[in-house]
Amino acid sequence: MTPRTRSITVDYLARVEGEGGLAISLKNGAVSSVKLNIFEPPRFFEAFLRGRAYDEAPDITARICGICPVAYQMSAVSAMEDAFHLEPSPGIRALRRLLYCGEWIESHALHVFMLHAPDFLGYQDAIRMAADHADLVKGALRAKKLGNEVMRVVGGREVHPINVRVGGSTGRRRAPRSRVSSASSSGTRDFMRQAVTLTAALPCPQFEQDYEFVALRHPERYAIEEGRLVSNRGLDIAVRDYLQWFTEEHVQHSNALHSTIKGRGAYHVGPLARYALNFDRLPAHLQALAGRPGLARSASTPSRASSSGVSRPCTRAKKRCGSSPTTRRPTHRRCPCSHGRRRATAAPRRRAESFTIATGSTTLV
Repeated sequence: MTPRTRSITVDYLARVEGEGGLAISLKNGAVSSVKLNIFEPPRFFEAFLRGRAYDEAPDITARICGICPVAYQMSAVSAMEDAFHLEPSPGIRALRRLLYCGEWIESHALHVFMLHAPDFLGYQDAIRMAADHADLVKGALRAKKLGNEVMRVVGGREVHPINVRVGGSTGRRRAPRSRVSSASSSGTRDFMRQAVTLTAALPCPQFEQDYEFVALRHPERYAIEEGRLVSNRGLDIAVRDYLQWFTEEHVQHSNALHSTIKGRGAYHVGPLARYALNFDRLPAHLQALAGRPGLARSASTPSRASSSGVSRPCTRAKKRCGSSPTTRRPTHRRCPCSHGRRRATAAPRRRAESFTIATGSTTLV
């Protein structure tokens, strides 16, 4: 009997940053192949960085993305500090974590409520959705505004922050400028708590898969900007050893690099992975909040990524260099935040003391 074949082709995926298309082939009713084509041209940031000074790397790599520049800045500055055996002071590390939180808040508010929610609720876009769900859209806009405000206060500006420097930070922050509106942050916190229940109730396809989750993990707190790379199948390595365990390759149908664990194949990163591998690092009240709408400690349904995202202290998670098999933009083999960068010697890390920050009465978490 001649096999019945069918194909589904989506030339342009709406609301996806990175310009992508999708081609699905079916044979006798079963999926035989799926090709996600990221056709945004590579921008060769590796070439831009050749011959440049080490302290230019954070600013240059930030230009990879206007929505999530901090992810690339943190990767670049961490790689440079690792090369110089520098250990930033606790105050600098706390400020960087806060800056990263600001980006997660504004970025995930955009993704979950403006780009993702319309698809789940059956609207063409967020503008049409606002006619029936005005409070949802207004709350999302307030959250995004708060995230931008945190980035401006800590990073110097909302887009491509300018205060991140190797070994520390530029500028001296005075107490009045360090205060983010308490009313704004309190209102956004209440909105995000409600959003956990809302997103958990969204109708999702009953599709689960036995993923190998990979994410950062820190021994003391919920991993955001630093930690070791771990998985739910025993992986536990330093970030600098990434290229010993992972391989990246080009495929014919896409400009994005495909990454796999050597000898083990595909893996899953992002909110689900970070939530599953770091649930015990969440504060107790957030663990309880996630339990009320019935969010499992370890979810394997990809459509639940939004729910696991808003139940975290901030929102979106990224690997240190932004490279993963599920990223929405091309990744790079030899980026400035290379996981393969090694120390030349086993010299102890020294603390950078040439940068000073006045945080006033601001509480850093």
